[in-house]
Amino acid sequence: MASHHSEVEYTTADGNDYKEHESTYLGFLHFTFVGAILVINIVLALGVGSVGGHWFIAVVTLVLAHIFAAFDLITGGKTMSYVALAGSLLSFALFISG
Repeated sequence: MASHHSEVEYTTADGNDYKEHESTYLGFLHFTFVGAILVINIVLALGVGSVGGHWFIAVVTLVLAHIFAAFDLITGGKTMSYVALAGSLLSFALFISG
């Protein structure tokens, strides 16, 4: 018959890696933000191309949005994503109306 011990054994990690967890979480949040802005830019560019019929503007918007998103992911900033979103909204407003 197996003997059961009443002691529960726990293992713990050596040291405190809270800073690493926080860094990973902040990286995840940044990636999610840049990705969400990129998806919005893609949808706006496809709207300009399909609804407005301006496919050249749509392709330029898509290329720039991807370049700006990559730049923000590499540098850790958000400014270029905001610039890409403003450009996409502007092209959407200009080329969809009328």
